[in-house]
This record gives sequence, structure tokens and C-alpha cells, in this order.
Amino acid sequence: MSDKLPAALPEDDAHFLQRLRPSRLILPVALGLLVVGYLFWRSYKPGDLAPLAHADWRWLLVALLVLAARDLGYVYRIRHIAETELTYRQALDVIMIWEFASCVLPSGQGGTGAAPFILEKEGIPLGKGLAYIMVTALLDNLYYVVMVPLVVLIAGAGLYPHEALQTGFVATLRVAFGVSYLFVTLYAGLMLYAIFVNPKSVRRLLVRLFSLPLLKRWRRTAYRHGQEMVRASVQLRGNGPRYWWHASVSTAFVWTARYAIIGCLIAAFVPMDTNTFLFIFARNITYKVILLVAITPGGAGIAEGAFPTFFGKFIGTATMTSFLVFLYRIVTYYLYLVLGLIFLPRWVTRVFGKRPATTA
Repeated sequence: MSDKLPAALPEDDAHFLQRLRPSRLILPVALGLLVVGYLFWRSYKPGDLAPLAHADWRWLLVALLVLAARDLGYVYRIRHIAETELTYRQALDVIMIWEFASCVLPSGQGGTGAAPFILEKEGIPLGKGLAYIMVTALLDNLYYVVMVPLVVLIAGAGLYPHEALQTGFVATLRVAFGVSYLFVTLYAGLMLYAIFVNPKSVRRLLVRLFSLPLLKRWRRTAYRHGQEMVRASVQLRGNGPRYWWHASVSTAFVWTARYAIIGCLIAAFVPMDTNTFLFIFARNITYKVILLVAITPGGAGIAEGAFPTFFGKFIGTATMTSFLVFLYRIVTYYLYLVLGLIFLPRWVTRVFGKRPATTA
């Protein structure tokens, strides 16, 4: 897809597509590759990559299967949460564009901020789409709230990379982890309140927010979206246990698969027992805290730089660690950039009814 857009698009649509234009990939890709290149330059020693010749390709196959299962789980989950208003084709497009947005936009915005727009273009009213995104956010946060005590039980003090960090920084990381856990718990509680207790309060909040002088022109639209959200919330609350059970299980499945990828990749090159695999899984939880506060698109540069600190001790040489950093980012980041460049033009053609303009 070129940087040129279909003609005569509404301003909001054009703005969204501009934010996903291919030229925005240059910065995150350059940052990530520069950090990986620096890691290799600093650490490379002849013979350090010898484990590549003895790789257990079964674990690499498992990693690919876990990736595929995760994405299929995401497709199933969004289709189920949207009450099958999406076809499987639409659900696949939504997930691929969502993942692409997560790679291109800063971590603080990510794909979640783009998701309501994507759902709206698939024919789901914005207010209703917001309610569905609220459900995904709620379940994602509840998974984190439940898993953290479990991983603390598994890893204990080893949850933090004491062996690679100074004591002061470990203490800071511990505080950041605790604050993030508290914030996520409170946010999950707010979402539970908004969906199950008093959805009308969300509408009032929107109206008050858009009553501010700078936002007043959109107050009527905000009220309409709030009304749609109230109706959607009432509908969601009316769903039976089966709806919430399938949504919860699929959420647990996709996030467990997401956190398991690093362990699968390391196991392909380093002999590993079950306890070590679980330990890596647990430490991945604290690793994600670093990525949550990253200001670069998709955490580019920061994800690569922090990886050796959290997982280098399980890999061995610094050169092999650098290689696994690169491999990890290929399958969890660069892969979705490529898939996004494939899916985005087709999606734009389908939802806008016009083929994007191409460069000469």
C-alpha cells in the first residue's frame, strides 16, 4: 500500500489511514534493527552461534503453531464477543489490522485505540464497538490480575532480573510492577462497574467530558455514542454464562500463548525443563511492564534492548541472546508489519469500496 489514499474520504477516515501509512514503518524498523545490530556488534565472538547447528526444530515448529493458534484464538474471540456480527473473514481482517496498528502506533495508543474505528468500518456502530472493546479490555486486564499472583508464586524474588540489574533499578522495577498491577486492578474494577452495574454513568461521563469548551462541538455525537454504549451494555449483561465463559477461556488461551512464545524460542536452542519454562513465562510478565510504558511504536528499540536483561541468563552467550532477540522480534513484530501491509490495502478496498491509489 502506498502513502496515497482513496479520494474523497471523510476526514476521520483519512486521518486514521494516514496514521497507518507505510512510511511510518521506517522509524520503528530502523530503531529495532539498530538496537539488534548494536547488540551483535558488542557481543559477537566466533563460535558463539554454534548452538544454531544443533537447534531442536520441533520447538521452532511449536513456536509457529503457538503463534498461529494465538491468532486463530484472537479471531474466534473477537467474533464471539461481537456476537457473531462479524464473519470469520471480517474477524481475521480486524485482528490483522489491529495487530498492525499495535506495531505502527506508540504503545500507549496501540491497536486498542484503533479497534472501535476498525469495527465501525465493518458495520458495527461505534458505541456498540466501544462496548465490545470494553469487554476485551476487561478480560485482558482480569487475566493479568489473576496471573500475577500465580507468577509471583512460581518465580518469587526471581521474577525480577537481579542478576543483570543494579539493586536500585530492581527496586524501581518492583515499584513500577506493583503500581501497574494496582492500576490494572482498579481499571478492571471500573470496567466491571461500567458494564454490569451502571452503564449510564459512562454516558454521563462522556457528556460531561464533551461539554468542555474545546470538545463541545462533538457533544451531541458523544451523547449518541453513549446511548449506543448503554444499549450494548444492557445487551451484554443479558448474555448468559456461555457467552462469558467462551470469552474468558479464549482470552486466557490467547494471552497464555502470547507469553509462551519466548520460552518456545529459547527451548529450541537451549535444553530446558518444565520449571525453567514456567520461570521464563513468569518473567515475561515483568518484561511486558517495560513494553507498556514504551513510547516508541510497538516498543521498537526498547523491546530489543530490554530482552537480554530479562532472558539472557537462560540463553547462555550474549551472541546467542542477540540472535534470539532478533528471532523473537521477527515472529512477534516484523511478521505483523508484513501481514499488515498485505491485509491493509485489501481491507481498505473492501470497506471503502475503492481500490487505494498506487504510486507510479
